[in-house]
Amino acid sequence: MRELAEALNEMMRLGVLDNYALFGAVAQMRYTEPVATLDADVLVGVPDTGSLDLLRGIYEYCRQHNWPAEGEAVQIGVWPTQFIPAFSTLTKEAMEQADTEDFEGVPLRVVRANHLAVIALSVGRGKDYARLLALLEDGSVSREGVAALAQRHCLGEVWQRFAARFLDG
Repeated sequence: MRELAEALNEMMRLGVLDNYALFGAVAQMRYTEPVATLDADVLVGVPDTGSLDLLRGIYEYCRQHNWPAEGEAVQIGVWPTQFIPAFSTLTKEAMEQADTEDFEGVPLRVVRANHLAVIALSVGRGKDYARLLALLEDGSVSREGVAALAQRHCLGEVWQRFAARFLDG
């Protein structure tokens, strides 16, 4: 993970990225018990180059460092890494408000727990619901905090259905 953190910070320094934040299962491990995952997911903000290929600069940087693209991911050190452009107001806010953690002496931006929970809610796969439940059960997020953030991002009804199905029944 240290090599990934160093790469992300270097891409920021060089202007390849405007911003980034680790999210998904790897970010969840900051808040809950470790979970099995095959890759690291990184929300990214990239400079506007006018190109439709938003990730071009990232892939060029990775190619220059001999980090091969394998399917949807780039192998950075031991971590297959998926770069996902911030795709909604929720993910943009999550990236902007991410906390900076110290990872073996290297800063690493990680999405906050409430944002991680509501992103999981918005995606809605079984593993995302499991992530949301783990965050709630560990006390990393509160029902009220998730509900408020979900409502602010037009996911209030989705939250209500989730709560009725998994929390209130």
